[in-house]
Amino acid sequence: MPGLKQRLGVAKALLRNPQILKAKPAINLFLAGYLRKFKPVSVDGRLILHSHLPPLNSPAYKRFINEHLLKKTEGPSHAQVGLTNICPHKCAYCYNKGRTGRVMDTATIKKTIRELKAMGVFWLGLTGGEPLLQEDVVSIIQSASDGCAVKLFTTGSTLTPQFAQDLRKAGLFSVSVSLDYWREEEHDRARGTKGAFQQALRAIEIFKNLGSLHVGVSAVLSREMIRRGEVDEFLQFLIGLEIHEAWLSEAKPSVEAFWDSNLVVTEEERKSLVVLQDRYNSQGRITVNYLGHFEGREHFGCNAGHKMVYIDAFGEVSPCVFIPMTFGNVRETPIREIYADMRRHFPPAGSCFINRNYELLQRYRRPLPLGRTESENLMSGVLFEPPSRFFKIYYG
Repeated sequence: MPGLKQRLGVAKALLRNPQILKAKPAINLFLAGYLRKFKPVSVDGRLILHSHLPPLNSPAYKRFINEHLLKKTEGPSHAQVGLTNICPHKCAYCYNKGRTGRVMDTATIKKTIRELKAMGVFWLGLTGGEPLLQEDVVSIIQSASDGCAVKLFTTGSTLTPQFAQDLRKAGLFSVSVSLDYWREEEHDRARGTKGAFQQALRAIEIFKNLGSLHVGVSAVLSREMIRRGEVDEFLQFLIGLEIHEAWLSEAKPSVEAFWDSNLVVTEEERKSLVVLQDRYNSQGRITVNYLGHFEGREHFGCNAGHKMVYIDAFGEVSPCVFIPMTFGNVRETPIREIYADMRRHFPPAGSCFINRNYELLQRYRRPLPLGRTESENLMSGVLFEPPSRFFKIYYG
């Protein structure tokens, strides 16, 4: 249970950034209310609320304040980059199904990340495929971690204690190991890979043994699991693993097999997970970080294509990992130009874009993701919800 020391640490970290007082009073009130929903965790001197934000006492958090709250840069704040499309798992819900092309080399990846940071990105998620299968992953993290919180999403494939140590020394801030169920056979079945469960548990232990890395589990919840009320049981299992965080999302209708209203969470179900998150976080035994909480209309909303951008392993630029649409390739056009063009189509919205608009994809009888022309045509039929509470305040 976080105590007085952590609370004082948070206050000290916030006092290091007095410039935040220059932001609108309404923004500071909003942030104060949001921050109170989480118990701070100290990991190797870094104060962390959850892994979708940089540590409060980090240069990356200072950039969040200076570049986004005060200067209101029009660039993205968060980005995910696919390092490879190779993966040992065969998940039915994988958002990268159908993505093909020539994989970016290390020089292109590093150049793209430098440009993203120059545009305002202070949080970077490294994904895949399995990012550990990119032979230069340590070097990529090292080049990206200056002034940026770098998070790794991994199955744990090929991980060794020395590999984990190298990742941490390179500047990795947080890691989420893929684990969807507390029952071995169900996890292996969902992942299409025998032994996936044991591989995940081994990776968690390796990362935990470092003692200096924020360690969590990334779980994709099925709607059936939510309906049956099994998320509580799953979280109790994760508490037993003694990890810092459970990063939760639901299976998204990013691929044709999930274009079914029976598989897409309802607003009532999203709200039930929001209540569950707040309940667990008030207890302080584990940080629950549900994507639908952060991106709910009551908080920051859906930022796909606005403050969030995804570059897949082939260099294609999408609004987020879950949206199978591309607006250009970084090999052919500077990321700044692609992003500016894409952002025109994506205002900040109050609910998840793909959950709300997946049915529009059914008009296109071709492999996903959609190319730029088709993506722009699809956007003409999209109706966005009003902005979230934060962006109503932010844009006034």
